[in-house]
Amino acid sequence: MRGGLTQAGPSPARGNSQAAITAVSVLAALGLFVSSCGTGGTGARDEGPAHSEAVEGAAPAATPSAAPTTARGRVDGVQLVKNDPAVSAEVKHQLKPCVGNEYPVDVAYGELTDGPESDIVVNVLTCSDAVGIGSYVYRETDGRYENVFRTEEPPVYAEIDRGELVVTKQVYGKGDPVSNPSGENVITYRWVSGRFVKTFSWHNDYSEAAGEDL
Repeated sequence: MRGGLTQAGPSPARGNSQAAITAVSVLAALGLFVSSCGTGGTGARDEGPAHSEAVEGAAPAATPSAAPTTARGRVDGVQLVKNDPAVSAEVKHQLKPCVGNEYPVDVAYGELTDGPESDIVVNVLTCSDAVGIGSYVYRETDGRYENVFRTEEPPVYAEIDRGELVVTKQVYGKGDPVSNPSGENVITYRWVSGRFVKTFSWHNDYSEAAGEDL
């Protein structure tokens, strides 16, 4: 499962890690996820990376959700996703505890939309391999949280990087085995006039020697 407080963008080490954890990414896309172990989904990654460009991550208009909190005063990312009508039924179906009451969810807090409170980024992952199956951004509005971004094409992961939203998706070339994607697409979004707009993107090719003994 991912950890750490901030992300400064893709790195070779992270690329190798993502290549290693995508052995079941195609199976994840088909909904064949395996439940074994996971994280609690309440750790903050950032206190202070879809289908068309500017609108690809825009969630459909919906009534903002109440903000369920944990014992530590943080927003309960699991309930936020479960109560969100913009989240697909498939992702909600896969969002189950891995062990005990531990859910495979990463929650990050940071400034993305210039709102009155910190924005919340929630990544839903598989239990066994931490493959991202859905990424969402929530903005506080009058004490309630509104879904302002979503992407549900695994493997995917969203992060806050210096006030911007960075979404990473691994890609496969012709003949690539499931365990060895060719690289990753990284897309940066910025909040402009009440929505996330794509501002930059790049592609990283994974080295064929990655993971081999030198």
